[in-house]
Amino acid sequence: MDFIWLFLGLLLGLLSVQFMKVRRAAALLPPGPIPFPFIGNLFTVKFQLHHRTLMKLSKIYGNIMTIWAGQTHMIVLNGYETVRQCLITNSEKVSNRPTTPFFKYYAEGKGILTSNGHNWKLQRRLGLKNLRNLGLGKKGLEWRIQEETRQLVENFISQKGKATDPKCCINNAVSNVIFAVNFGHTFPLKDEIFDRIKDSANVVADFFGTHCGQLYDTFPWLMHRLPGPQQAMYKHLHFLKQYMLQEIRQHQKNPSPEPQDVVDYYLEQISKAQDDPSSTTNEDNLVQVLLDFVLAGFEPIKSTLRWGLLYMAVYPDVQVRVQREIDIFIENTENLKYEDRMSLPYTNAVIHEIQRISNVVPLGLPRQCTQEIKLHDYSIRKGTMIIANLASVHMDSTQWKFPDTFNPANFLDEEGNFQANKAFLPFSAGHRMCLGEQMARTELFIFFTSLLKSLSFHLPQGVTKVNMNGIFGTTFTPHPYEICAIPR
Repeated sequence: MDFIWLFLGLLLGLLSVQFMKVRRAAALLPPGPIPFPFIGNLFTVKFQLHHRTLMKLSKIYGNIMTIWAGQTHMIVLNGYETVRQCLITNSEKVSNRPTTPFFKYYAEGKGILTSNGHNWKLQRRLGLKNLRNLGLGKKGLEWRIQEETRQLVENFISQKGKATDPKCCINNAVSNVIFAVNFGHTFPLKDEIFDRIKDSANVVADFFGTHCGQLYDTFPWLMHRLPGPQQAMYKHLHFLKQYMLQEIRQHQKNPSPEPQDVVDYYLEQISKAQDDPSSTTNEDNLVQVLLDFVLAGFEPIKSTLRWGLLYMAVYPDVQVRVQREIDIFIENTENLKYEDRMSLPYTNAVIHEIQRISNVVPLGLPRQCTQEIKLHDYSIRKGTMIIANLASVHMDSTQWKFPDTFNPANFLDEEGNFQANKAFLPFSAGHRMCLGEQMARTELFIFFTSLLKSLSFHLPQGVTKVNMNGIFGTTFTPHPYEICAIPR
């Protein structure tokens, strides 16, 4: 009995010391909910950094607040002005990624998404160069997207108006675009390897934003040893990296006379950099860059398109107006191109509004201060993790005419012309903004306009209510739904 009392006393003492330690640290930081020993604010945020929860907390603690994940604190930013001051005004000072346990396991400091310093700058520069060589912003990339769009339209037509979940068809089309860019080939729709790659990419991409992902970053030593979703994530990540390596070996075995894809261009650059001791252009980085491109170029686009079709079915008057505008424009053209957005102001506004209201990547990826920065009245120390709530920017009532509802007028002036908005940040901002922004914009425009040119989308007969709340994860996705695609 004495031993038990001694143990409880020691435990209570340890908790008290830890609590006082965290409280002293918190006193020097922006305000936030009271952190508890070891778990921080995990219970407060229900074990996930949901953008809506963070917006609610900001009404209590302000647009700059501190949230604790275990014993690690992060500064959460809400609202356009606060996010702009951090990501744009202090862009270079918040250009690092934090070395979280998951990021470390995912990339080991390689690739583009989670690397830092010299390696990140080199890989980003090479990645952007490779995308430009393959037609980023040119007709080469558009041709690839148009090919997948035609197949996607045919898949919808084959359903003959029956209610169907569009997720699978959209996944296939979007995946094949990034595979064509990465590897120079696409997959048939019913292919075992293709399905396995998509499934694995979903598991790895989703893990970061889940409850288990938050626990992994808080207690990595424990989660690594326990059964759970993290064990499945390990296997899927290993499979994806092995597949990337397999594609590289195939390209080395059968080299193209001229580079045709990301692998070709990168292998060419590896060859040129062999005598440069400072270069990080190597096979390990190539594997990670390919994986980064797959994850970043797959999940956000397919989720945005799924939201887009759902909004068209729920707002049929908007869909009809988009189709009328497209019909008038395409009298003298066959394939819609990205440059045509300038002639389709309402359609362009609808696509932007879908991106704004759906908030597919609500928090982006976390940043880390490379040096001390000043935000309003607070000094944020070097090494501090920064979370920019991009969803709060898209819902900021000081920046939008209709912040809480789906309304294309958010991107239209009084004459009906398209009007850009500085608070539109679906690709984040600053030094770490999305490398594939131009590619994503092109995909969304061509896929969306081509679908509405050929098809009308309706809710199944008898369905009057649709769950529009979404499912939170690394990306914010719609709940599974069915839709009827009717040829026009």
